Amino acid sequence: MNWLSLPPLTALRAFAALSETGSASAAGDALNVSHAAISQQIKTLEGHMGLTLVDRSGRKLTLTPEGRQLAEALTAGFGGIARTIDALTGADEGRALQISTTPSFAAHWLMPRLAAFRQAHPEADLMLSPTPQVVNLEPGGIDIAIRYGTGDWPGLDAHLLFTSPLVAVAAPDLVKDNPVTQPADLTGLPWLQEFGTTEASDWLRQRGVTTDREGGLTQVPGNLLLDGLRNGYGVAVTVYEWVHQDITAGRLLELFRDDGPSGYYIVSRKGPLRPRAKAFANWLRREARNAARCLPEKE
Repeated sequence: MNWLSLPPLTALRAFAALSETGSASAAGDALNVSHAAISQQIKTLEGHMGLTLVDRSGRKLTLTPEGRQLAEALTAGFGGIARTIDALTGADEGRALQISTTPSFAAHWLMPRLAAFRQAHPEADLMLSPTPQVVNLEPGGIDIAIRYGTGDWPGLDAHLLFTSPLVAVAAPDLVKDNPVTQPADLTGLPWLQEFGTTEASDWLRQRGVTTDREGGLTQVPGNLLLDGLRNGYGVAVTVYEWVHQDITAGRLLELFRDDGPSGYYIVSRKGPLRPRAKAFANWLRREARNAARCLPEKE
């Protein structure tokens, strides 16, 4: 980075405050300087960059397109600095513990066990964000993400929680008149898929099945997928952990299984976790060990 080419930090800070507050007076109040000082810093910044950043033609100051671009960059930059400083100094210790996970994991594994963590750590506020989307892990944001995969997320720390293969399953009545011996036999049946994912299409494509699904596809929230499977509404690819009891009880048939290293991982930013996040990660591991002792052997 060419540090000498950057505008003065005071000018960048003044512009960021102006873009955040909407006026020179309010920006001056935020930085404990006069509005005239803010205006001078903005002019200095525009002179340094050779660009007009603020449109002064109207009764209110507005940002030019170039000004909006710079404001977005400064908001992200200064925001990241502030969050990192809070994390390093412990100023964010009272912040709620933020956890991101898939809806299926939240519904079938986490929520039934969460009362135990609440009893052990009643002082810890929790924010659970069930989403199929992979979220960015930034200082001041999500502390821990629980993701399914093989643990390969560059730039992040990933620790295995438990392995569990993917299985293709369906209710016995759905397939009783449709013998299934290979993945291609499933294309004539209806499919269920967790909303926001592409598991069904990906699973079939990886097995060389490129023909369209004649039975159609219904996308549902992850917490409703098992109900749909049990009621015979479709075939689905899901994690063995969620359906092993239904398979044992005969409510679902295991049609295909992909044994391998995939599983759920505790994923976080590089570096030490803050105390509450560390306590939650340790609790997750203990619960996973306890659950593993109760899981039946895979045939």
